[in-house]
Amino acid sequence: MRKLLIFSLLLGVLNANSQDLDFTKMIQPLPQTAKFEDNGYMVWCGSMVKGDDGKYYLFYSRWPQSKKHLAWVTDSEVAVAVANAPTGPYKFAKVVLPKRDKKYWDADVTHNPTIYKFGNKYYLYYMGNYGNGEWWDHRNHQRIGVAVADSPLGQWKRSNTPLVDTTTNAFDHLLTNNPSVAQRPDGTFLMVYKGVSNGKMPFGGRVLHGVAIANRPEGPFVKQPKPVFVKDTVKFAAEDPYIWFQEGKYWAIVKDMKGVFTNAGTSLALFESLDGLDWKPAKNILVSTLEIPWETGTEKVAKLERPQLYFENGKPKVLFCAVYVTETVNYNVAIPLK
Repeated sequence: MRKLLIFSLLLGVLNANSQDLDFTKMIQPLPQTAKFEDNGYMVWCGSMVKGDDGKYYLFYSRWPQSKKHLAWVTDSEVAVAVANAPTGPYKFAKVVLPKRDKKYWDADVTHNPTIYKFGNKYYLYYMGNYGNGEWWDHRNHQRIGVAVADSPLGQWKRSNTPLVDTTTNAFDHLLTNNPSVAQRPDGTFLMVYKGVSNGKMPFGGRVLHGVAIANRPEGPFVKQPKPVFVKDTVKFAAEDPYIWFQEGKYWAIVKDMKGVFTNAGTSLALFESLDGLDWKPAKNILVSTLEIPWETGTEKVAKLERPQLYFENGKPKVLFCAVYVTETVNYNVAIPLK
């Protein structure tokens, strides 16, 4: 009986540890090297992967600083920077997804990069668009694609058609973006992404998230019927999902647009799921408020978005975020985690 009691207590501790991620306790002060800027450019959407050469590759969005923040939708391109440590300093290396021929769905813009290594190849999921130069025209042509390469600095082969397109009269009737992918225990792949439903133009209807499943990382992805991260009748509750599988369950960090999940105002929120299809707020739902805890002191910022994680030994070690300060000042940060 005593052995059974001890075993039950140990099992309870293990279960509690696996169920109670608390990013507010994991976040550590940032060195100044963890701040990434690209001279002359606005930067956004940092997502990092470790290469076989031991270096760290930060994929990010950039566009001319002179065009200000909102030009992401008309002028963004995906580039990569390299560092010798996860928290930097990172240095620009090359543009990996530039503009291309007007016949393609992603001719004008690439944005929302999220990078993974599955098997011996690297998969760069992203949003692309084309348009006539008018802001809403580009915004409403957003679709999700993937590029594949043998190395982070290698030749990236882009999809010639969207990987995840819109579906008429579904929650993603108007556009798709913000992809995030995790490999499931059975070897298949789970994607969570953002869509906008049908509604009064040019904005459209509700902003919601969906799930899609594929047998291979390059797809095809089969959409599932039920939207996720939904809050009653709130039109735009969340965006920027990042998902992963850890210790028997799926996790997601999202931007909580108005604090409808965290009750902490605009913030980053943590969700969990046993199957990747049905999601609920995690016990410790708050990931971060709009603050950066530098080693030299805390900085309050206007926006903290696009959360992405870097893992070591299956555990989150660095939280990457995009930081908005003003219309012409923003940067990416690599937040160390314990």
